[in-house]
Amino acid sequence: MDGRTVVITGANSGLGLASARSLSALGANIVMACRNADKATLAAESLRAGSPAVRIEVRSLDLSSLNSIRRFATGLVDSGAQVDVLMNNAGVMATDQRATEDGFDLQFGTNHLGHFALTGLLLPLLAANPDGARIVNVSSMGHRAGRMHLDDPNFEHRPYRRWGAYFESKLANLLFTAELHRRLAAAGSTIAALAAHPGTASTELGKDGTSTTNWVIRNFFGALVRGPASGARSQVRAAVDPAARGGQFYGPALMVAGPPRLETPSRGARRADDAKVLWDLSERLTGIAYPL
Repeated sequence: MDGRTVVITGANSGLGLASARSLSALGANIVMACRNADKATLAAESLRAGSPAVRIEVRSLDLSSLNSIRRFATGLVDSGAQVDVLMNNAGVMATDQRATEDGFDLQFGTNHLGHFALTGLLLPLLAANPDGARIVNVSSMGHRAGRMHLDDPNFEHRPYRRWGAYFESKLANLLFTAELHRRLAAAGSTIAALAAHPGTASTELGKDGTSTTNWVIRNFFGALVRGPASGARSQVRAAVDPAARGGQFYGPALMVAGPPRLETPSRGARRADDAKVLWDLSERLTGIAYPL
């Protein structure tokens, strides 16, 4: 990864920071795309201390705001940077019901629509990479419990269930990856779209919810699962494995833990019709039309 540039959303903590640490140790330059500038600055200092030879850059990005996403993408494109890997890592988990700045459900809007918009805006930059770029979408093993409600993604006409909303957003990540891969392949693009999940890893996800389950996760579950460094192995593998191919999905060998390996997503994540409908819906909601 010497000299390559990796953009990581949510790189200031958890899986994102662990990925940045692993990739910078391999010689990659890191663009930390983060909402919290103070946390990102502190995290960047720790990365520079561990890998002083690489470039660590912090840029502001709030995935719950289409305006912020557009500003970030414009700034990155205007900088003239060559991007080798876009790691769509950031997310929120099992939050209380809230809406994004643009009126989307917070989990669907941040975890799926935000990354859909970001990827679309950065696609020309990724396509300009002569060596072939990668897009790594970070999902969850919880996608297996997800069910898409493409007629009501923002919970306007159905009860809000925080965990159901989270699982649905993680299923959307995989449907997005599958349709993106299909379109890139059909266009003859050198960009590879992949996905990964961490198994069970102790991160800051779940910190924003007020339910009893969120409290249990924050106070007890973290002691039983792996740390972010172990959890990030699958997404790092997807970013660097020379044998990786578009459309592949990496996860821990034992589902919740173990070395990364190729995995088959759920049947729901392999529904091509749902992937196409989600794509069209996402373009309409975000106003971002892909050149594919």
